[in-house]
Amino acid sequence: MPDANLIQRHLASSVIEALQTSRIVNIVGPRQAGKSTLVEKQVPVAEYITMDSDTIRNTFSTDAYAQLRTIANRHKATGLPIALDEVQRVPEITLALKRIVDEDNRKGQFVLTGSADVFSLARAGDSLAGRVHTLILRPLSAAEIKGAGVCRLLDAVEFKPVEIMSTLPPPSPYSRVGAIDLMLRGGFPEIRPLDDRQRMGRYGSYIDSIIVKDVPIVAPVRKPDLLRRLIDQLAARTAQELNMSKLCTAVGARKETVGDWLDTLERLCMVQRSPSWASSDVKKAVHWPKLHFLDTGCATALRNETADSFDIGADPTALGAILESYVYSELDKTLPLLNSQWHLSHWRSKNAEIDIIAEGPGRRLALFEMKASSTVSQADFKPIDWFLQEGPGKSYAAKSVGFVVYLGDQLLAMGPGRICFPLSMLWSF
Repeated sequence: MPDANLIQRHLASSVIEALQTSRIVNIVGPRQAGKSTLVEKQVPVAEYITMDSDTIRNTFSTDAYAQLRTIANRHKATGLPIALDEVQRVPEITLALKRIVDEDNRKGQFVLTGSADVFSLARAGDSLAGRVHTLILRPLSAAEIKGAGVCRLLDAVEFKPVEIMSTLPPPSPYSRVGAIDLMLRGGFPEIRPLDDRQRMGRYGSYIDSIIVKDVPIVAPVRKPDLLRRLIDQLAARTAQELNMSKLCTAVGARKETVGDWLDTLERLCMVQRSPSWASSDVKKAVHWPKLHFLDTGCATALRNETADSFDIGADPTALGAILESYVYSELDKTLPLLNSQWHLSHWRSKNAEIDIIAEGPGRRLALFEMKASSTVSQADFKPIDWFLQEGPGKSYAAKSVGFVVYLGDQLLAMGPGRICFPLSMLWSF
């Protein structure tokens, strides 16, 4: 009987499609994002095996090839893949997988899940290049939580700028309180239903488990207390440019150490560095990446923030940063599901800044500015107008569009290729 409480993951169709064209599909994502549930409940598999079991892990560590060969032969007639969960805990398994899929080149033989990409680990035997399709499962998107379709906002940008408004759906009704609640709860399925106190406690334990269980698989941790301090600092600095000198001073660690930890946390899908957008026209851009904590529920818990922190009378800059990281993360979740490839970045010069730039095919840009307010005006498009009319985006202007995201409730055309949309547009498709 179908589970009425099961949230349908948008990535499920991509996993099933990838199994038709690849021998191995590798699903990577942060701990507790729902990878196991996706594979067990939403992707047809012949057998589900988890390396979280000490017995199974020890068995595979001893002779992975014999174990996999026996299981594969047992289910070969079904044509369904074998699911291997938490496979990064036995990185040596890659040699056995390579041997099996080289002996039998059928598509869709294995679907793997892990909080780290097993094929990028130092102890992995082989990259299996050309045999593996890797997909990233993020925590729940707003559209998944709301039972809506994939947010296809960037697909709409492929229309002419003057036609975009007609392709967008009516925004779903919502409130400022509801929007803040979405950002505070985040997207981890088991954590988001909890109350503030429980949620903060669980996120604290969640970070501890990542430091103890996940990080050491990717890189050694000699000073876990400093790593925890770094994670707290990253949460506090979400949506800010990454100033390594100041960050190292705040953490009390060397630049090389902090750099290695950042690489590891990015590989574990906790944070992401958004690069500075550049073109041949850019002369004086600031080239620091911007740091985003990818789940705002986790970030706000580490910052000890609740709904009261974002009351009307509270510091608006705090909500602005969380709103920007939230929109960035929501757009990032849509990227593998869109019709074309898009890449996210940001841009800043001495005098102007664009919060998020999405660049697609054919010199198309979608520029996003955030406004943590229920009102908007033409003046909010000033940075976008300058960027596309006088700045480095001049040669992209004909196929580009500017968006202001705000906490109001109306979809507004503010001129050709200038659109203001409420946050709920992210779950209105």
